[in-house]
Amino acid sequence: MSESHNARIDVPELTADEIQARVLHRDGLMLVIDKPAGLPVHRGPRGGANLEASFDALRFGLPRPPVLAHRLDRDTSGCLVLGRHRKATASLGLLFKHGRISKTYWAVVEGGPMEDEGVIDMPLGRLNAERGWWQKPDPEGQTAVTRWKVLGRAFFSPPPCGVEMSEARSQGSQVEVPQGQTAVVYPPPQPSPARGEGAVSGSPNVDAKPALQATQLTWLALEPVTGRTHQLRVHAAAMGWPIVGDDIYGNGPRFGEPSLHLHSREIVIPISRNKDPVRAVAPAPAHLQQRLRACGWNGE
Repeated sequence: MSESHNARIDVPELTADEIQARVLHRDGLMLVIDKPAGLPVHRGPRGGANLEASFDALRFGLPRPPVLAHRLDRDTSGCLVLGRHRKATASLGLLFKHGRISKTYWAVVEGGPMEDEGVIDMPLGRLNAERGWWQKPDPEGQTAVTRWKVLGRAFFSPPPCGVEMSEARSQGSQVEVPQGQTAVVYPPPQPSPARGEGAVSGSPNVDAKPALQATQLTWLALEPVTGRTHQLRVHAAAMGWPIVGDDIYGNGPRFGEPSLHLHSREIVIPISRNKDPVRAVAPAPAHLQQRLRACGWNGE
Protein backbone atom coordinates (compact mmCIF):
# COMPACT_ATOMS: atom_id res chain seq x y z
CA MET A 1 0.00 0.00 0.00
CA SER A 2 1.42 3.35 -0.98
CA GLU A 3 0.64 5.26 2.18
CA SER A 4 3.10 8.10 2.02
CA HIS A 5 5.88 9.50 -0.12
CA ASN A 6 8.56 6.98 -1.01
CA ALA A 7 11.19 9.39 0.25
CA ARG A 8 10.25 8.81 3.89
CA ILE A 9 13.11 7.49 6.03
CA ASP A 10 12.56 3.84 6.97
CA VAL A 11 12.14 2.78 10.60
CA PRO A 12 14.08 -0.34 11.64
CA GLU A 13 12.22 -3.61 12.14
CA LEU A 14 11.33 -4.45 15.72
CA THR A 15 13.28 -7.05 17.63
CA ALA A 16 11.43 -9.86 19.41
CA ASP A 17 11.70 -8.05 22.73
CA GLU A 18 10.56 -4.75 21.23
CA ILE A 19 7.41 -6.12 19.59
CA GLN A 20 6.51 -8.23 22.63
CA ALA A 21 6.76 -5.10 24.77
CA ARG A 22 4.14 -3.50 22.50
CA VAL A 23 1.44 -6.10 23.19
CA LEU A 24 -1.59 -4.31 24.69
CA HIS A 25 -3.91 -7.32 24.87
CA ARG A 26 -3.46 -11.06 24.45
CA ASP A 27 -5.91 -13.94 24.60
CA GLY A 28 -6.45 -17.22 22.77
CA LEU A 29 -8.09 -15.53 19.78
CA MET A 30 -6.25 -12.31 19.14
CA LEU A 31 -3.57 -9.81 20.02
CA VAL A 32 -3.73 -6.04 20.07
CA ILE A 33 -0.35 -4.37 19.64
CA ASP A 34 0.83 -0.77 19.72
CA LYS A 35 2.13 -0.15 16.21
CA PRO A 36 4.98 2.37 15.97
CA ALA A 37 4.69 5.23 13.50
CA GLY A 38 6.88 5.04 10.39
CA LEU A 39 6.85 1.25 10.01
CA PRO A 40 4.62 -0.26 7.28
CA VAL A 41 2.59 -3.32 8.22
CA HIS A 42 3.52 -5.13 4.96
CA ARG A 43 6.73 -5.61 3.03
CA GLY A 44 6.62 -3.16 0.14
CA PRO A 45 7.46 -3.90 -3.51
CA ARG A 46 10.94 -2.48 -2.93
CA GLY A 47 11.48 -4.45 0.26
CA GLY A 48 12.49 -2.77 3.47
CA ALA A 49 11.53 -3.03 7.12
CA ASN A 50 7.95 -3.96 7.98
CA LEU A 51 5.90 -5.00 10.98
CA GLU A 52 4.91 -8.47 9.74
CA ALA A 53 8.56 -9.52 9.71
CA SER A 54 8.48 -9.51 13.52
CA PHE A 55 5.24 -11.48 13.98
CA ASP A 56 7.02 -14.79 14.59
CA ALA A 57 7.93 -13.44 18.04
CA LEU A 58 4.19 -13.18 18.78
CA ARG A 59 3.30 -16.87 18.45
CA PHE A 60 3.33 -17.37 22.25
CA GLY A 61 3.23 -21.16 21.93
CA LEU A 62 1.05 -21.47 18.85
CA PRO A 63 2.42 -23.19 15.73
CA ARG A 64 1.93 -20.18 13.45
CA PRO A 65 2.46 -16.44 13.89
CA PRO A 66 -0.60 -14.16 14.06
CA VAL A 67 -1.88 -12.33 11.00
CA LEU A 68 -3.30 -8.87 10.43
CA ALA A 69 -7.04 -8.48 11.03
CA HIS A 70 -6.95 -4.94 9.58
CA ARG A 71 -4.35 -2.33 8.63
CA LEU A 72 -2.97 1.03 9.66
CA ASP A 73 -1.08 3.47 7.43
CA ARG A 74 2.68 3.40 7.74
CA ASP A 75 2.83 6.75 9.54
CA THR A 76 -0.14 6.04 11.85
CA SER A 77 0.63 4.67 15.31
CA GLY A 78 -1.43 2.79 17.88
CA CYS A 79 -3.86 -0.10 18.26
CA LEU A 80 -3.50 -2.84 15.65
CA VAL A 81 -5.46 -6.12 15.87
CA LEU A 82 -3.98 -9.51 14.94
CA GLY A 83 -5.80 -12.84 14.67
CA ARG A 84 -4.01 -15.76 16.31
CA HIS A 85 -5.51 -18.50 14.14
CA ARG A 86 -7.60 -18.84 10.99
CA LYS A 87 -11.05 -19.04 12.60
CA ALA A 88 -10.38 -16.07 14.89
CA THR A 89 -9.05 -13.99 12.00
CA ALA A 90 -12.17 -14.74 9.95
CA SER A 91 -14.40 -13.68 12.87
CA LEU A 92 -12.46 -10.46 13.32
CA GLY A 93 -12.71 -9.75 9.60
CA LEU A 94 -16.50 -9.99 9.78
CA LEU A 95 -16.63 -7.69 12.81
CA PHE A 96 -14.57 -5.08 10.97
CA LYS A 97 -16.61 -5.51 7.78
CA HIS A 98 -19.93 -4.95 9.52
CA GLY A 99 -18.75 -2.02 11.66
CA ARG A 100 -19.00 -3.86 14.98
CA ILE A 101 -15.57 -2.76 16.16
CA SER A 102 -15.34 0.71 17.70
CA LYS A 103 -12.19 2.71 16.91
CA THR A 104 -11.11 6.05 18.33
CA TYR A 105 -8.16 7.96 16.92
CA TRP A 106 -6.38 10.97 18.34
CA ALA A 107 -5.26 13.61 15.86
CA VAL A 108 -3.72 17.05 16.13
CA VAL A 109 -4.88 19.24 13.25
CA GLU A 110 -3.91 22.64 11.90
CA GLY A 111 -6.60 25.18 12.66
CA GLY A 112 -9.71 23.29 13.62
CA PRO A 113 -13.50 23.38 13.64
CA MET A 114 -15.48 26.15 15.31
CA GLU A 115 -17.86 23.63 16.88
CA ASP A 116 -16.97 21.17 19.63
CA GLU A 117 -18.26 18.04 17.90
CA GLY A 118 -19.82 16.92 14.67
CA VAL A 119 -20.06 14.38 11.86
CA ILE A 120 -18.38 14.38 8.44
CA ASP A 121 -20.43 12.56 5.77
CA MET A 122 -18.31 12.82 2.63
CA PRO A 123 -17.97 10.04 0.00
CA LEU A 124 -14.44 9.24 -1.14
CA GLY A 125 -12.93 7.90 -4.36
CA ARG A 126 -9.50 7.24 -5.81
CA LEU A 127 -7.50 10.35 -6.70
CA ASN A 128 -6.27 8.83 -9.98
CA ALA A 129 -4.73 5.66 -11.37
CA GLU A 130 -1.16 6.91 -10.94
CA ARG A 131 -1.48 7.63 -7.22
CA GLY A 132 -2.54 4.17 -6.14
CA TRP A 133 -4.31 4.35 -2.79
CA TRP A 134 -4.56 8.15 -2.56
CA GLN A 135 -8.12 9.37 -2.14
CA LYS A 136 -10.22 12.48 -2.79
CA PRO A 137 -13.75 13.67 -1.95
CA ASP A 138 -16.00 12.25 -4.66
CA PRO A 139 -19.81 12.56 -4.71
CA GLU A 140 -19.89 9.35 -6.76
CA GLY A 141 -17.46 7.54 -4.46
CA GLN A 142 -17.92 5.19 -1.52
CA THR A 143 -19.80 6.32 1.57
CA ALA A 144 -17.43 7.62 4.23
CA VAL A 145 -18.56 8.88 7.65
CA THR A 146 -16.44 10.19 10.53
CA ARG A 147 -17.56 11.39 13.96
CA TRP A 148 -15.31 13.94 15.67
CA LYS A 149 -15.03 15.68 19.04
CA VAL A 150 -12.70 18.45 20.20
CA LEU A 151 -10.54 17.47 23.18
CA GLY A 152 -8.40 20.63 23.34
CA ARG A 153 -7.27 23.72 21.45
CA ALA A 154 -4.10 25.82 21.50
CA PHE A 155 -1.83 28.26 19.78
CA PHE A 156 1.52 26.53 19.35
CA SER A 157 4.93 27.96 18.53
CA PRO A 158 7.52 25.27 17.73
CA PRO A 159 10.94 25.85 19.32
CA PRO A 160 13.82 27.17 17.23
CA CYS A 161 16.63 24.76 16.48
CA GLY A 162 18.77 24.16 19.56
CA VAL A 163 16.24 25.57 22.03
CA GLU A 164 15.44 23.20 24.86
CA MET A 165 11.87 22.56 25.96
CA SER A 166 10.81 23.24 29.54
CA GLU A 167 7.67 22.42 31.48
CA ALA A 168 5.55 25.43 32.30
CA ARG A 169 2.11 26.06 33.63
CA SER A 170 -0.05 28.63 31.91
CA GLN A 171 -3.16 29.64 33.82
CA GLY A 172 -3.64 26.17 35.25
CA SER A 173 -2.94 24.24 32.06
CA GLN A 174 0.11 22.01 31.71
CA VAL A 175 1.81 23.30 28.56
CA GLU A 176 5.24 22.41 27.19
CA VAL A 177 6.82 25.56 25.78
CA PRO A 178 10.29 26.74 24.72
CA GLN A 179 12.19 28.71 27.33
CA GLY A 180 11.38 32.38 26.96
CA GLN A 181 8.17 31.78 25.01
CA THR A 182 4.55 31.19 25.99
CA ALA A 183 1.81 28.94 24.74
CA VAL A 184 -1.76 30.17 25.02
CA VAL A 185 -4.69 27.78 25.11
CA TYR A 186 -7.64 29.29 23.26
CA PRO A 187 -10.55 28.69 23.49
CA PRO A 188 -10.62 26.74 26.80
CA PRO A 189 -9.87 23.05 26.22
CA GLN A 190 -12.92 20.86 25.74
CA PRO A 191 -12.91 17.61 27.80
CA SER A 192 -14.29 14.31 26.52
CA PRO A 193 -17.30 13.37 28.65
CA ALA A 194 -17.25 9.80 27.33
CA ARG A 195 -14.05 8.67 29.06
CA GLY A 196 -13.02 11.63 31.18
CA GLU A 197 -10.28 12.45 28.69
CA GLY A 198 -9.34 15.84 27.42
CA ALA A 199 -7.49 18.90 28.56
CA VAL A 200 -6.46 19.43 32.15
CA SER A 201 -8.63 21.72 34.22
CA GLY A 202 -8.01 25.43 34.37
CA SER A 203 -9.20 28.79 33.09
CA PRO A 204 -6.70 30.03 30.52
CA ASN A 205 -6.55 33.69 29.66
CA VAL A 206 -8.47 33.81 26.40
CA ASP A 207 -7.58 37.47 25.90
CA ALA A 208 -3.86 36.77 25.81
CA LYS A 209 -2.08 37.00 22.48
CA PRO A 210 -0.49 33.90 20.94
CA ALA A 211 3.26 33.64 20.64
CA LEU A 212 4.83 35.11 17.51
CA GLN A 213 4.42 32.84 14.48
CA ALA A 214 2.17 30.54 16.49
CA THR A 215 -0.13 28.09 14.73
CA GLN A 216 -3.60 27.28 15.96
CA LEU A 217 -3.89 23.59 16.73
CA THR A 218 -6.83 21.41 17.72
CA TRP A 219 -6.71 18.02 19.41
CA LEU A 220 -9.49 15.79 18.08
CA ALA A 221 -10.98 12.40 18.85
CA LEU A 222 -11.96 10.87 15.50
CA GLU A 223 -14.27 7.87 15.19
CA PRO A 224 -14.47 6.37 11.69
CA VAL A 225 -17.96 4.93 11.18
CA THR A 226 -16.76 3.52 7.85
CA GLY A 227 -13.25 2.30 7.10
CA ARG A 228 -12.14 3.80 3.79
CA THR A 229 -8.48 4.14 2.87
CA HIS A 230 -7.01 7.36 4.29
CA GLN A 231 -10.53 8.35 5.40
CA LEU A 232 -9.57 10.41 8.46
CA ARG A 233 -6.76 12.19 6.64
CA VAL A 234 -8.87 13.13 3.63
CA HIS A 235 -11.88 14.17 5.71
CA ALA A 236 -9.80 16.41 7.97
CA ALA A 237 -8.03 18.05 5.03
CA ALA A 238 -11.27 18.56 3.10
CA MET A 239 -12.80 20.30 6.13
CA GLY A 240 -9.94 22.81 6.10
CA TRP A 241 -8.04 21.43 9.10
CA PRO A 242 -5.42 18.95 7.83
CA ILE A 243 -3.68 16.65 10.26
CA VAL A 244 -0.28 17.94 11.39
CA GLY A 245 2.52 16.25 9.47
CA ASP A 246 0.33 14.79 6.71
CA ASP A 247 2.62 14.83 3.68
CA ILE A 248 -0.10 13.70 1.24
CA TYR A 249 -3.23 15.67 2.05
CA GLY A 250 -1.80 18.37 4.31
CA ASN A 251 1.30 20.48 4.76
CA GLY A 252 3.67 17.88 6.19
CA PRO A 253 7.28 17.76 4.96
CA ARG A 254 8.65 14.90 2.92
CA PHE A 255 11.56 14.65 5.36
CA GLY A 256 11.89 15.32 9.05
CA GLU A 257 9.42 16.70 11.54
CA PRO A 258 6.61 17.02 12.15
CA SER A 259 5.56 13.51 11.20
CA LEU A 260 1.92 12.49 10.95
CA HIS A 261 -0.01 13.29 14.14
CA LEU A 262 -2.57 10.48 13.88
CA HIS A 263 -2.78 7.79 16.55
CA SER A 264 -5.14 4.83 16.94
CA ARG A 265 -5.87 5.52 20.59
CA GLU A 266 -8.54 2.96 21.50
CA ILE A 267 -10.27 -0.07 20.03
CA VAL A 268 -13.23 -2.02 21.42
CA ILE A 269 -13.80 -5.53 20.05
CA PRO A 270 -16.86 -7.71 20.83
CA ILE A 271 -15.03 -10.92 19.99
CA SER A 272 -16.85 -13.26 22.41
CA ARG A 273 -20.61 -13.59 22.76
CA ASN A 274 -20.51 -14.43 26.47
CA LYS A 275 -17.85 -11.94 27.55
CA ASP A 276 -17.53 -8.18 27.70
CA PRO A 277 -15.88 -6.57 24.66
CA VAL A 278 -12.10 -6.34 24.70
CA ARG A 279 -10.91 -2.75 25.13
CA ALA A 280 -7.33 -1.77 24.38
CA VAL A 281 -5.77 1.68 24.73
CA ALA A 282 -2.43 2.68 23.19
CA PRO A 283 -0.35 5.35 24.97
CA ALA A 284 0.34 8.58 23.13
CA PRO A 285 3.61 8.21 21.18
CA ALA A 286 6.52 10.55 21.78
CA HIS A 287 6.15 12.46 18.51
CA LEU A 288 2.61 13.59 19.42
CA GLN A 289 3.22 14.58 23.02
CA GLN A 290 4.60 18.09 22.53
CA ARG A 291 1.56 19.31 20.58
CA LEU A 292 -0.88 17.32 22.72
CA ARG A 293 0.46 19.06 25.82
CA ALA A 294 0.11 22.40 24.10
CA CYS A 295 -3.58 21.52 23.62
CA GLY A 296 -3.97 20.65 27.30
CA TRP A 297 -3.27 16.89 27.40
CA ASN A 298 -2.56 15.81 30.97
CA GLY A 299 -0.13 13.03 30.08
CA GLU A 300 -2.53 10.12 30.54
